Amino acid sequence: MKLLIVDDHILFREGLASIIRPEPDIEIVGLAGSVRESVEMAGRLKPDVVLMDFSLPDGTGVDATHQILEAHDQCRIIFLTMLEEDENLLSAIRSGARGYLLKNTHPTKLVAEIRSVFEGDSALESSMTFRMMKKLSQKKETEISRTSPTLTFRELDVIRAIADGKSNEEIGKELFLSTNTVKFHVHSILDKLHLKNRKDAVNFAKKSGLI
Repeated sequence: MKLLIVDDHILFREGLASIIRPEPDIEIVGLAGSVRESVEMAGRLKPDVVLMDFSLPDGTGVDATHQILEAHDQCRIIFLTMLEEDENLLSAIRSGARGYLLKNTHPTKLVAEIRSVFEGDSALESSMTFRMMKKLSQKKETEISRTSPTLTFRELDVIRAIADGKSNEEIGKELFLSTNTVKFHVHSILDKLHLKNRKDAVNFAKKSGLI
């Protein structure tokens, strides 16, 4: 594979190149230190993979990624940076990058990740991936709690029973309620959630993680 290394620190990119050059299946076709250089070299050398720093003197790796992929969409870009901010990871992914690794990655792992991305996989720093998944999960739960009216514990029992396909009579027997009381709870649930019928209630229960 043809590899382009982009980093604004000459000692780092030269050191990185010296680590990778012995690999028989990887050819380093160029070293760039800015957005402008990386875009020019990528257009001219057509690398298969680009190792991209996030912070560059004339912009960001995200800027370079957008321009490179616009002209060469088959290129696979891996960010290699010291920045662990979640927003940088999201920006990199949104730009079309296939990987986001930190500069303290072990050389053996880095080479393995380069090969993996070249073969079509993605490469993300595990600690950052876990943190992002946790944050997105918490965000989703917060959004649900903000947008969904509060149901009582009894109404939650009823909507779960509805989602199980039980009739009002069956729900009453299960929860020791009269049929009329069950009907009242069903009406209250539909009214609170602005739903039309029991089918909508089932869909809501599934989307909200109640079942």
